[in-house]
Amino acid sequence: MFSFKAILFDMDGTIVDSMPYHFISWFEVLKKYGVCVRPSTVFEMEGARMNEIIEIAFKDYQEELTSEIRSCIFSQREEIFKKYFQRHIFSGIREFIEKLKNKGTLLGLVSGSFKREVQHMLPKELYDLFDTVIGGDMVKKSKPYPEPYLTAAKNLNVSSEKCLVIENAPYGIKSAKSANMLCYAIATSLPKESLQMADKIFDKHKDLYDYLNLK
Repeated sequence: MFSFKAILFDMDGTIVDSMPYHFISWFEVLKKYGVCVRPSTVFEMEGARMNEIIEIAFKDYQEELTSEIRSCIFSQREEIFKKYFQRHIFSGIREFIEKLKNKGTLLGLVSGSFKREVQHMLPKELYDLFDTVIGGDMVKKSKPYPEPYLTAAKNLNVSSEKCLVIENAPYGIKSAKSANMLCYAIATSLPKESLQMADKIFDKHKDLYDYLNLK
């Protein structure tokens, strides 16, 4: 049943168990401005540009959301994330990616995080397994638009129909489906009910590994 030429992975919540740290960093920086953000807001918007998350979080904010405030939030959020972040790679994912590599499958990493963050969050030996890496700062329109996944496919010289996307969040799933790609989702940070746009949903990583049944 395995017939994909390329597999494109999201990073946060798919390869690295990092979503709790993203929530903590957003929560701490926004509370300085009297803004309270819920975990579900951050998890559901994973993959979006930071500007978009700020717009949603500040929708009831009474003061003007100036460019200076945005800039401060960006830098403070990054510092807080670095302060708390501890690298936890999901069990079995590296071995799974290595099996794909050995099988000759082209590999892409497509993240809403800036590329410098991607390089910081992944161990080099895992980062180097990917044939192309697309960060959120490398495209004009980030997830949920199709550009990130289409860019990865173009870099790999593979048609959308030959790509499988592995995701964990609605914005990423919408991005993949808008790019006319098959998308499997893993319920790592959100319930299955939030991932219904995906072609197949798995409770945990092992279920995905077993389903693809790589030898």
